[in-house]
Amino acid sequence: MKEYTPISEFKNHVGEEVTVAGWCYSKRSSKKLYFINVRDGSGICQVVAFLPALGEEIGKICESLDQETSIIVKGKVKKDDRQIGGYELEMSHIEVVGESKDYPITPKEHGVAYLMEHRHLWLRSKRQHAIMRVRHNIVKAIRDFFNDRGFINVDAPILTANAAEGTSNLFETDYFDDKAYLSQSGQLYMEAAAMAHGKVYCFGPTFRAEKSKTRRHLTEFWMVEPEVAYMSLDEDMELAEQFVEYVVQTVVANCEEELKTLERDTEKLKAVKAPFPRVSYDEAVEILKIKKQEYAQSDDEEKRKMSEDILKNGPGDDLGAADETVIGSMHDRPVMIHRYPAAVKAFYMREDPKQPGRALAFDMIAPEGYGEIVGASEREADISVLERKIVEHNLSLDAFKWYLDLRKYGSVPHSGFGLGVERTVSWLCGLTHVRETIAFPRMMDKIWP
Repeated sequence: MKEYTPISEFKNHVGEEVTVAGWCYSKRSSKKLYFINVRDGSGICQVVAFLPALGEEIGKICESLDQETSIIVKGKVKKDDRQIGGYELEMSHIEVVGESKDYPITPKEHGVAYLMEHRHLWLRSKRQHAIMRVRHNIVKAIRDFFNDRGFINVDAPILTANAAEGTSNLFETDYFDDKAYLSQSGQLYMEAAAMAHGKVYCFGPTFRAEKSKTRRHLTEFWMVEPEVAYMSLDEDMELAEQFVEYVVQTVVANCEEELKTLERDTEKLKAVKAPFPRVSYDEAVEILKIKKQEYAQSDDEEKRKMSEDILKNGPGDDLGAADETVIGSMHDRPVMIHRYPAAVKAFYMREDPKQPGRALAFDMIAPEGYGEIVGASEREADISVLERKIVEHNLSLDAFKWYLDLRKYGSVPHSGFGLGVERTVSWLCGLTHVRETIAFPRMMDKIWP
């Protein structure tokens, strides 16, 4: 393999001649000079071609370059703080590898629908490039956090015979002579793994057939789900806030250029430090009642309209997107809403023995209107209670026989949570829609490319 110097490493090669393999991002000319912005995946640099010194043949090549033409450029690295990245390349040679005629995404404005149809090419743009690099750093931070704290990564199956929370919003598929579902969560399997290893996590794609077109939903998304034996709800909350703080501060430290490209206010991210505010469900409902009245009487038309959606489900039901937005906007860091009504939560969540009818569960709500990023609970460890709840939720006891075995053979208190990667990327990058948070998003109306 030929040795090419990444643009991101130019700082280590000032005054040296290097070879860069990349693509023509843009170009302009001025008399005897060509200025070519070249990207190579690691960054963008300006290449300066002085035609009198380079000759007519190279001049013709420079003239022929179209947007996204793939090229190999040789030249000397020069420090120049005025240029992209602070360096430029003084060309000595250029070679065209692949032409790019009529590239469909031009510097002019394109609508999102058009860009999504060309997602495979849109990924090359500066903004999308920055988002994918932030995502990469988030994924690395997730793995580093758990790996450095003694967790074992256990892969959960994608094809499952039963659902964690019922099958109404799952993708069903034929599985030989039976039915199977694309997984909506690896949690149940992590509970089994936690009984073997103590501290575990799975990290992979999950699927929801929910017919939703909101800016927060995808049909295929990635989740990290840790599970810990002998861990209470309060300890679960501490783990989640330490984890989210670590991920956010790692991105702030490692993605300065990407966040600048995205025009993200990093001061808001720097404020994300533990401990996070904790609000009970009952306290949240009282706050929302006050806010609903306040918004309804506001001079701000947007707030008046929003008041109609606050507590739309009614007190005693699960909180909606508007409720989460209101509570989240009151804090400069994520807030944890805990002890929801057990009736609106999943069958496996343990009820609070001190507050019957309340689940030992919490949702972590991101600030700035980004909604829920973590869902968590202490799991029910009593086999008789769990059997009753499975029946009450109209689920099959036979399908959960293996899950009940975990309570039959050495049951212990245990807790865990799930964090959605795409919503986290959306929040940290300051995006308005999750469709930009993953390279090839899957939505109700989107399964191509």
